[in-house]
Amino acid sequence: MNSLLEIALRNNLVFDAFGVIGLGLLGVAAVRLSRKYHSWGGGAIALIVARLYYVISPHFITNDLLAAIGPVGIALTLALPPLLLTSGLAGIVWGLWGHERWMDEEAH
Repeated sequence: MNSLLEIALRNNLVFDAFGVIGLGLLGVAAVRLSRKYHSWGGGAIALIVARLYYVISPHFITNDLLAAIGPVGIALTLALPPLLLTSGLAGIVWGLWGHERWMDEEAH
C-alpha cells in the first residue's frame, strides 16, 4: 500500500476531512436558508468550531499547556467540544423545526 494512503487512513485524516467538509456544507445550507427565508439560523458554526477543535487539539494541547491552565482549564478543554456539538445540533434542529413551522403558518 502507498505510504501516504496508509498514513491518511491510520490517522483518520480522510474521515476528519469529510467531517469538516460535511459540517461546512451544513453550515452553508443553514446560513442560506436563514438568509433566503429570514428564518432562524441553526448552530452550524458551533458544530464546525467543535469539529475543528477535535481535529487540531492534539497538535496544540500539550502537557505543558495543561499544567499552565490548571484543573479548571482542563475541565473546560474536556467539556467545551461536547457542549458545542450538542448546542450546534440542537440549534440546527430548532432552526429547521422553526422554519418548517413558519412555512406552515404562512401557507394557512
